[in-house]
Amino acid sequence: MVTLIGISGSLRRGSYNTAVLRAAASMMPPDSELRIESIAAIPLYDGDTEAASGVPEPVARLKEAIAAADGLLLVTPEYNNSMPGVTKNAIDWLSRPPSDIARVFGGKPVALAGASPGGFGTILSQNAWLPVFRTLGADLWSGGRLLVSRAAGVIDANGQITDPAIRDNLAKFVAGFVDYVRQRPRNR
Repeated sequence: MVTLIGISGSLRRGSYNTAVLRAAASMMPPDSELRIESIAAIPLYDGDTEAASGVPEPVARLKEAIAAADGLLLVTPEYNNSMPGVTKNAIDWLSRPPSDIARVFGGKPVALAGASPGGFGTILSQNAWLPVFRTLGADLWSGGRLLVSRAAGVIDANGQITDPAIRDNLAKFVAGFVDYVRQRPRNR
C-alpha cells in the first residue's frame, strides 16, 4: 500500500488547488491512498515561540504524517509569481528543529501540482519550490508536471473538475507519481 500525504497550499474555502487535491484523492490507483492534510492551524513561524514552547501541535502532527507517508503531494497556488507565504511558512515550521529535516523530508518523494486563474498555471510557483525541497533533501519527482490554467473555467462552484482533459491529465499525473513511489526502495 502506497500512502501519500496531500497538502493544498491555499486556505481559501473555494480553493482551486484544494479542488484539484480532492480530485487527485478520488483518482488514486489501486493499493494506494492520498490522505489530505491541512496547514490551516499552523501559526506564523516565530523562533521565540519555538524556543519557549517547542513545535506547535498542528505542526508536530503534520510532521509525523509526512514522515510516516511514502510521499508528499503539494498542490500549490501562485501568488505574485511565486509560492504562497502561508505554505512556505508551513514548510518552514515542518523543518523545525533542523535535526528533524532528514526524518521528515530526507529522500521523501515530492510531487508538485497547482491551479491558477491565470494562463500559465502555477509554473513559477512550482519552480520556486524546487530549491526549497532540494535544500530539505526531498526527492523531487520530475516525471510529470500538472499545471491547471484558467481554473475558473475548468473547476465549477462545487469544486468539481469539469474539463475531461484536465481530469485525464490529473489521473495520469497521480498514477505516474504513485508508480514512481512504488519503484523506490523504502527509507523506513
